[in-house]
Amino acid sequence: MSTIQLNGAAAPLAAGTTVADLVAAVTGRTILPTGQPADGGRLGVAVARNADIVPRSQWSLTAVETDDDVEIVTAVQGG
Repeated sequence: MSTIQLNGAAAPLAAGTTVADLVAAVTGRTILPTGQPADGGRLGVAVARNADIVPRSQWSLTAVETDDDVEIVTAVQGG
């Protein structure tokens, strides 16, 4: 199995994994093809793949490849 860097740590990468799959794994929520959570709530995350922002509308279309560096950042309110 291949690996990627996910939030600074090595993580296994299954063939065919998309950014949406990673967001679902990290957040524990089902992600629709639009990038919205299936439960209708707010998600509050942003994703960068190899230092490039991946628009939410492209999460399900963006394949993750061996040795990619993916950062999934959660927005937090407050100072």
